[in-house]
Amino acid sequence: MQIQPYLFLDGKCEEAIEFYRSALGAEVTMMMRFKEAPPSDPGMCPPGAGEKIMHSAFQIGDTTVLASDGRCQGAPKFDGFALSLTVANEAEADRLFAALAEGGQVQMPLAETFFSKRFGMVADRFGVSWMIYVER
Repeated sequence: MQIQPYLFLDGKCEEAIEFYRSALGAEVTMMMRFKEAPPSDPGMCPPGAGEKIMHSAFQIGDTTVLASDGRCQGAPKFDGFALSLTVANEAEADRLFAALAEGGQVQMPLAETFFSKRFGMVADRFGVSWMIYVER
């Protein structure tokens, strides 16, 4: 069994994927646009969303993240959870935290804690919350 995060980015999926490629080295393994869906189900495609992403998958390290533009209403909301990114060392934590914070909002600056050499929380420019963590 596997649990995979699925992000509904409400019209900003392709932009977010490009950001995660640049910031985290994400690699796209699958991408399907709404216009590629079978015409037998016209309710699958929001009006005017043919070029938007119906479904995608990308790898960040060993994890597959799924994402879509969803209903393309322009108001993604990511409350009640965060993606936790465990990295090998402080330098990597610093680099990835800075990349995710660009255009986003630092929720807790990176710092040494009793449980981690570096730990911090940031919401990226799309509103997705991340926790960066270095194991002790």
